[in-house]
Amino acid sequence: MSLPDLVPIAREAGYRTDRVGRYAEGQFYAGIHGAHRDDDHASDPDRERIRWYAYLHLFDAEGRHRRSDISLVATAPYLRGELGDQAEAHVEGLLDQLPDRRYGDIAIQLFRVVQDGVTFGLIDESDAERGDRVELYPDRLGFTEPWDGLYST
Repeated sequence: MSLPDLVPIAREAGYRTDRVGRYAEGQFYAGIHGAHRDDDHASDPDRERIRWYAYLHLFDAEGRHRRSDISLVATAPYLRGELGDQAEAHVEGLLDQLPDRRYGDIAIQLFRVVQDGVTFGLIDESDAERGDRVELYPDRLGFTEPWDGLYST
C-alpha cells in the first residue's frame, strides 16, 4: 500500500489530537508544542533551548494546506504556570476566529512550513525499513497503515 492522498487524523479528546476539526472554510489542526530549531543538534539535557509554539494550521475542505499561524510563546524547559496559560489562551483565541467550528476527525494532504527555523507539517518519512509513513512535526506523531487516523509516538 502507498501513502493515501489524504491522511486521516482522528480526534482524540483530551489527548494530542484534541484540537482538530472542521469550520466554515475547511479543516483545522491546532496545538502547542515544544521543539528545538532544526539545526540545533547540541545536547540540551536541561531543556534550556526548548522553544514553545502555539499554532493553527488551516486546510481547505479537500485537505490542501492554506496557511498556518505559528507563534513563539516562550523558550523554557517546560510550559507551566503563567506560560502555559498564555499558550492556551493564544490557541483558544486563534480557534475562536473560526466560524462554525466543530471538533472531529480530519483528512489532510502532506504539507511543510518552516517558522523560526522549526519545521511544522505532515511529512512523508517512508523508507524501506519502516514502510509507508508520515510524521506530524514538531509533534512527532506518526501515521501508518491501516491509515485509520490513529497515531504512534
